[in-house]
Amino acid sequence: MKRFCILQAIAMCAVALLTFAASRSDDEAAPLFGIKIPPDYRDWKLISVAHEEGNLNDIRALLGNDVAIKAYREGKLPFPDGTIIARIAWSYVPSEENDKVFGRSQSFVAGSATNVQFMVKDSKKYAATGGWGFAQFKNGKPDADAKLLKTCFPCHEPIKARDYVFTQYAPNP
Repeated sequence: MKRFCILQAIAMCAVALLTFAASRSDDEAAPLFGIKIPPDYRDWKLISVAHEEGNLNDIRALLGNDVAIKAYREGKLPFPDGTIIARIAWSYVPSEENDKVFGRSQSFVAGSATNVQFMVKDSKKYAATGGWGFAQFKNGKPDADAKLLKTCFPCHEPIKARDYVFTQYAPNP
């Protein structure tokens, strides 16, 4: 009987874990454009990094799926359909550990994540926004502010000559 209770408890935990995993918000689509978080985006290749000041005051990494990286490397514009660019942003904090090595305050590292954004190229589906769909997620959940997402394309319009993409491919060292 005791063994049965233990097995039953393990089974209940497994069901709870599977239910929790199934309810993860990675499957939720962002409003307006219907974009979901690609499950493997953290494995994508680096396009570039950036430091933003002002109201954003963050550090960010820009990643691209295989289609994006191929287009960047070939200098192909406009980007082909299927291109996805991810922008992950973090606050940045001083690194006392690194500063000790350098002997002075000079090192900053990623702090807490602020959000992740995606640009998805589908020239037919997103024709009204230059062929791009936009999404933003915070803590793995879609930012439900459709009004905010409506500001994405107008912000990108001035760089139409680069297919509405701010980030250029970082040069090799």
